[in-house]
Formats: sequence, C-alpha cells, structure tokens
Amino acid sequence: MKIGFIGLGIMGESMCENIIKKHDDQVFVFDFVEEKVKQLAAKGAAACKNSTEVAKQSQVIISMVPKSEHSKSVYTEILPVLNESKTCIDMSTIDPAVSVEISKMVKATGAQFLDAPVVKSKPAAIAGKLGIYVGGDEEAYEQIKPILSYMGENVIRMGGNGKGLVMKICHNALVAQIQNGVNETSVLAAANGIDIMTFAQAISYGGGQNFYLDSKKEVISKEDYTTAFSVENMSKDVNICMELAKECQVSMPGAANVKRVYDTAMEAGYGKEDFCATVKVVREQK
Repeated sequence: MKIGFIGLGIMGESMCENIIKKHDDQVFVFDFVEEKVKQLAAKGAAACKNSTEVAKQSQVIISMVPKSEHSKSVYTEILPVLNESKTCIDMSTIDPAVSVEISKMVKATGAQFLDAPVVKSKPAAIAGKLGIYVGGDEEAYEQIKPILSYMGENVIRMGGNGKGLVMKICHNALVAQIQNGVNETSVLAAANGIDIMTFAQAISYGGGQNFYLDSKKEVISKEDYTTAFSVENMSKDVNICMELAKECQVSMPGAANVKRVYDTAMEAGYGKEDFCATVKVVREQK
C-alpha cells in the first residue's frame, strides 16, 4: 500500500519520517517548502511536485496543513484523481464544519475520508507517540489504524466525520485553560518570591499537578520560547472552540478569558513563539 503525505511542517515532517521508517512500501511527499521535501527524500521518500502527483500515486493520502482554507485547497486540488481505491486522512486541526464539508466532497468520488488530528507536540511526533482522535466510518478507521499507529501510540475513534476534530478542539481548549491557570498562579507565586521551579515542585505534591506545568517548567524558568507548538496555532484552536461553542449555544467563560490572553499575545507579536509564551501576557498585565 503506497502512502502519500502532504504538509511537512513542524509536526508533519516528523510524522512522515515515522511512516517512512516503519512502512514497507513507497511514501510520496509534497510541501510548498522545497527544502522540506528534499529532507524527507533523503530519508527514503519519493519527492513530488504537487499534491495531485502525491494523490495519483498513493492509495492512502495524508494531509497535515495549518488551517481550514489549506485543507480545503488540498482536497479541491486532488479531487479529480480520487476514486473508490483511495482513502484520505486529514490530520490538520481545522474547523469541524469545514472538515465535514470536505468529507462530503471527497466521499462523492467514492474515496474514504477521515479526520485524525493529533495531540502532544514535536517531541512526541519525533518519538511516534502522538495521541490521535479520529472521525469517520468505523470500517475505514479499522483499515487505516495500523498506519496511524506509525505516528501515535494512543489512537481512538470518536465517531463520524468531524468528531475527531471536535475532540481535538475540546482537548486544546482544556489545555489552554490549564495553561492560563498555571500562568496566573505562577505569576502570583513569583510576586511573593517563589520561583517557577519551586512552584512546580510544590504543585506536584497536590491535586494541582498537571502535564503542562511538568513539561514546561524548565523552559519557562529559562524564558526559552523555542517553538514546539506555537502561540498562533493555539490561538487558532481557541478561536475555533469559541465558534463551536457559539454554534452549540454552550457558554464557556473560561475559554473566553483564554481567548483574550491569546488575542493579546498575538497583538504583542508572540505568534511564532512557543505557546508557553502567554505567561508574558499575564506578567505584563496590570
């Protein structure tokens, strides 16, 4: 079974590399950044000039692109070469409603379509230990689960098309609220002479222990905002959450406060930095 991979960014690059290492057939790749394509070709992939070339030669087509408009563009482009022999997996984090729209477009060709967004960041992508939430037909899910397992160790089907994305948005909205709780309480602790490392150790003794603080305490201490997952990407997800909540008539005041923090971070020019850089927003507020 030949696999195609479209989108070789921070996460996609490592996800695709795991497929190349573990899969026993050809892997075709494309990204608009030519250097990324060359890097993966050097590791065994077959370089392609565009998304259509990838889709023509692959039975399973995986995409990992930044935004809803990019996913829609990819599948609109490759639509003429899709048929019942192909399965499409969009692993991008996009608006669930847009993904459902794409699924209908793709399925009309006879091809299968699943949304399969990922959780955790770059180190987990490198290690092949991502969490993957899947939305799509159960039979199609069972067929592609071994491929997803090249990239993640925790793979779960959430329901039909779009439901993987709903879960991803809920997950990231929760992470963002946990993060903001860490931001606020750690800044309060610092104002009273308790540094972030001591704060994190003390938190670990009680019910406030959380993965975000455990994994980010050292980089926050060093003020190292090298990007594993960017402010702009989390800002996108928080905004999708607020739109989804509005559509479902669900009140989310905590998420609304997080949106305000992320909006401020974007305005301050922190968009390309790691999402833990939002602590600077809380520090700077008076």
